[in-house]
Amino acid sequence: MSNTDWRAVTDLTGKTVVVTGGASGIGRASARQFASAGARVVIGDINEADGQATALDIKAGFGQADFLRLDLTDGAAIDGFVDAAMNRLGGAPDIIASIAGVDRVKPFLENTPEDWELLTKINYIGPVRMIHRFLPHMMERRGGKIVTVASDAGRVGSSGETFYAGTKGAVIAFTKSLARETARAGITCNCVAPGPTDTPLFNGTIPEGTKLRDALIKAIPLRRLAQPIEIAHTIVYLATPATDFMTGQVVSISGGLTMHG
Repeated sequence: MSNTDWRAVTDLTGKTVVVTGGASGIGRASARQFASAGARVVIGDINEADGQATALDIKAGFGQADFLRLDLTDGAAIDGFVDAAMNRLGGAPDIIASIAGVDRVKPFLENTPEDWELLTKINYIGPVRMIHRFLPHMMERRGGKIVTVASDAGRVGSSGETFYAGTKGAVIAFTKSLARETARAGITCNCVAPGPTDTPLFNGTIPEGTKLRDALIKAIPLRRLAQPIEIAHTIVYLATPATDFMTGQVVSISGGLTMHG
């Protein structure tokens, strides 16, 4: 890229973005940041009330946003979401930010098949199906950005999150392989791997005041949880022209909890 103006290479004016999980946490923060950067955002989430609230908040303040219900456990619902999003945007999005996820914190031997099915569908199969539906149109257009969200649990493992870590490891491998297949069409695919983050999902699984939470924070060199906006900044950055020559990478944001060579 010849343009060396930082403002230009981080500007998303005129771009369209699909953000899953945009009702709360990292997804909500990312939707707001994409809109702040000038993009038009379609938010997908199963939580209709908070998803609508995020879209209304963006529209009332500084940007363009719409909400469409998305159930990642239901294949037909995913297909309907993709069709509706493309209709709303006038085609495939320029950017896909696949952020929605779910966790179950318990020892592996206490897992149930129902746990496995839920985590597999929401964390892996659902996002893969959604991307698979959008991708032919992005390939035909010869350009775009895909940003997935995994977890550092998928890179180094996490006691009590063994199956969750497996689904996130799958997201990492999928993103890297997809980057190889789509590079010829000018599409980049990168992955963000957050560490412990102060989100409703995290707070619901590891509540404040628990020994596990306190021990986890003490293990983080920066001695605190990440805030959703701190993860969102990297997600949005990976979708800007500033990263046009970056693909197939996994970026950990963990306050130093994990340091990869």
